[in-house]
Amino acid sequence: MALTSWKTFRFFDVSQVRLPDEEGSVKLDQSHISCIAAGSDSLIVGKPDGTVHLLDQSFKSFRSWKAHNASVTHVRQVPETSYLVTLSEDLSHEPDLKVWNLESTEKKTGYPRCLCNLTVQNGRKAFPVTAFATTSDLSELAVGFGNGAVTVVRGDFIHDRGTKQRTVFESEEPITGLEFREANSTALYIATTSHIRALVISGSKQGAHARTLDDHGCAVGCMTLDPQSNDIIIARDDAIYSYGLRGKAVSYAYEGTKKLVGVSKDYVLIVSPPKNNSTTSAALRAFGGTQAESILNSSTFTILNTDLKFIAYSETLSSQVNTIFAIWGDIFLLGMDGKLFRYHEKTFQQKLEMLYQRNLYVLAISLAQKYKADPVQQNVIFRRYGDYLYQKGDYDTAMQQYLRAIDNTEPSQIIRKYLDNQHLSNLIDYLEALHEEGKATSDHTTLLLNCYAKLKDVNKLEEFIHKPGELKFDLDTAIIMCRQAGYYEQATFLARRHEEHGLVVDIMIEDLKWYAEAVAYIVRLDPKDAYQNFMKYGTVLLEHRAIETTQLFIDYFTGQYRPKKDALIVQETSTETNGTPGGFGMAAKSAVQNLVSLIPLPGMTVGLTPTNEQRATQVVETTTSSDFIEYNVPKPRIAFAVFVDHPDEFVDFLEALITSNHISKEDKADLYTTLFEIYLQKASDTRAEEKTEWERKARQLIESKDVPIDTSNALLLSDLQKFRDGTILVSERQGLRFDVFRSYTAARDTHGAIKALRKYGPEEPQLYPAALAYFTSSPQILEEAGDEVKAVLKKIDEDGLMAPLQVIQTLSNTPVATMALVKNYLSSTVERERAEIAENRRLISTYRTDTSKKVAETKDLNTKPTSFSATRCSTCGMTLDLPTVHFLCKHSFHQRCLNIAEGQEADEVECPICAPQNATVRQIKRAQEESAERHELFQDDLARSGDRFGTVSEWFARGVMSSVVGLAAE
Repeated sequence: MALTSWKTFRFFDVSQVRLPDEEGSVKLDQSHISCIAAGSDSLIVGKPDGTVHLLDQSFKSFRSWKAHNASVTHVRQVPETSYLVTLSEDLSHEPDLKVWNLESTEKKTGYPRCLCNLTVQNGRKAFPVTAFATTSDLSELAVGFGNGAVTVVRGDFIHDRGTKQRTVFESEEPITGLEFREANSTALYIATTSHIRALVISGSKQGAHARTLDDHGCAVGCMTLDPQSNDIIIARDDAIYSYGLRGKAVSYAYEGTKKLVGVSKDYVLIVSPPKNNSTTSAALRAFGGTQAESILNSSTFTILNTDLKFIAYSETLSSQVNTIFAIWGDIFLLGMDGKLFRYHEKTFQQKLEMLYQRNLYVLAISLAQKYKADPVQQNVIFRRYGDYLYQKGDYDTAMQQYLRAIDNTEPSQIIRKYLDNQHLSNLIDYLEALHEEGKATSDHTTLLLNCYAKLKDVNKLEEFIHKPGELKFDLDTAIIMCRQAGYYEQATFLARRHEEHGLVVDIMIEDLKWYAEAVAYIVRLDPKDAYQNFMKYGTVLLEHRAIETTQLFIDYFTGQYRPKKDALIVQETSTETNGTPGGFGMAAKSAVQNLVSLIPLPGMTVGLTPTNEQRATQVVETTTSSDFIEYNVPKPRIAFAVFVDHPDEFVDFLEALITSNHISKEDKADLYTTLFEIYLQKASDTRAEEKTEWERKARQLIESKDVPIDTSNALLLSDLQKFRDGTILVSERQGLRFDVFRSYTAARDTHGAIKALRKYGPEEPQLYPAALAYFTSSPQILEEAGDEVKAVLKKIDEDGLMAPLQVIQTLSNTPVATMALVKNYLSSTVERERAEIAENRRLISTYRTDTSKKVAETKDLNTKPTSFSATRCSTCGMTLDLPTVHFLCKHSFHQRCLNIAEGQEADEVECPICAPQNATVRQIKRAQEESAERHELFQDDLARSGDRFGTVSEWFARGVMSSVVGLAAE
């Protein structure tokens, strides 16, 4: 299987390790170390000078010693022991091997105790060691050389009781890898550049020739042992291979050169070196592209999970890799430049979240089973996988996953999905599984019943509903289910059985259309339940059973409601049939009989008469005065909305309530106002003879002093319904004089308007302008007004109620008024205006003369010399002597009398006598300038002014417009 088809993830977090840089710390670059390996709880580093260092988790050397005189090329700690094997090479001598006990210390040197020291023989041939391996009990070790020879050393290395060496394999290709396979017999996997072989070195088949597993070898560092399977893993340019003693096991196509291979937990670690591209490299070097060349020469580090067939991590590195190792639960990668990177595996939950994001639920399930996740976690995966399949529309397979996760799944989540999509077969499977597992609740049972109902399985439904004992399902849902399926009798039975009176009434009205039976049922409920039901269904019941429903409302809101009680009497019947009257009583009895045949009524008892051959069942009312239940009577306004479309019944209801002694004063005011409104509505909607009667009733309400009616509402209602008598009566009572006058004018009652004007005019001056407009609105009204028009004009002129222009505009709006009507008014107004104009012209002439004088004086001061003749100081009165200060205002002073402050400029000195007046002028000017920006003051003054043009002129005279004029000039 090719790796190109494998999913790639980032299941590891990578970070560069911050190595210690203090003096004496171990540098890990290629020039400072010769080998490195992971120990049990420390990192083992061999150096070219023969020194071995043990590093802790902070990568600080906590122990070091001189192990060899030559470079240490191989180190390996025997797993789960304190024994360390080191191998030193010097091509002038054969390799030197030592075994150390890290827990034992030499007293003289403080170094670990050396348990064994030997020279590995290679026929005195100077070839480097290319591979090295030890068994888990340190009974054997193998050394491979570049000349193709493999030497196996056996013996007691721990107690130094002697060892034996034997060359067990020779070939023409160099040895590239060695690994021990320990089982019943010990075998040695041998890799060369062109072959993979297995050699049994102990056990029943010892001494046999090496068995060839493959005619293709591997490079140095490209073979490792999988400790879980005891197979070796080979990394070649075309693929990753796995071999056992019988040959090739599995392979995974993975193109590209491999440099290193390793194993950590369930992962295979692969390092691929930079690709060789001499043409590109030469071109880059010629161009000077060092940085680009390093990018093209980058290495690739890949972490594979071969069991589940996915790439757990893949990264391109900017530098070449020296080695990889796993220790302290993490994977480490050491670069040639000495940089160390830590690869920390993400948590199981983080991996799952990444798989969820890519909808890889099958892999998530496999991963959970691989890591032996607890059932709760696995059920979460099953459920999420089911959700994914459900969204894709694969409902059957999704249900299979939900069933696998049934132990730890909230059933409502699954049920809701299949309710929405109407997959009843799947839903029934799930609900039945819940019952089989003993996890079903009453809701689940109810839902199962619902499914049966949709499948029209009435027999099972009836059997379940009538089952004695406590019902184990949600009542409301079951009733809704029965109603939706058309099983109204079953729904009513369930509702009555469990005292769900609201549902009983709802079914009677909405489904069965039994309105009389519904009223009969409601009047047998306690006050609280009865109130909730007749308020909810009052409008419908008024439509179909108006008399009974209205009486029910009256009884309840007057505090007289008593639940009816009945007894079921089985009595002897006679052969003669007695006639019974019809009407409301008969209808009520019939409704009760219908109910008894269906369900037991609230509060019903059963009585039996002596047994006879011929008997009949009859419901007899047994309500008594002692059956009264005290309750809080609600406010009547709550019931108003019920009677919106039933005005006749509303009138009956209101008239009954206003005579009750149980209604508060506040509520009675509300009742009277509403009743007044209904009277007016009835008057506007009926014929003339009935209208008079309704208006009479309305008039009686507002004329009576004992009726607590809201006058403002009564006035508004009278105006809206054009009830003139009501408007006038209420307005007079409230002192709304203008409204009284307006009601007369609206009715074109001129004499009434004149009467109201004379009565209220002195206190309401604004009536006169309104009267003027009304009197001149038509020739007929003008004729009816007569001399009253001139009286109104005179009053307006004397009190200044309107400007002359306003009067003219008012009169000119209609063609009724003539010049003769306003001749005297206009004559007096014109004469008064002429006198004002003459006075204004005189003032203008005076102001112009004064202004010319001031301008001339100012010009003389600016252009002509000024002579000063004063001989005495204006302050001290003494004769003037030098230095003397003269001001253009003709005041002269001794300089010493001016009290000029130190540092004060000459231009800033001011005449002390004129200073107060000048300050006042400056203050006035400053105030005017400030007020020029206060537009709200100008607008307020203009709004309150009777002469708006005069107000504008006054503000203009203050100079507030100067800034605007200056801007316009610019």
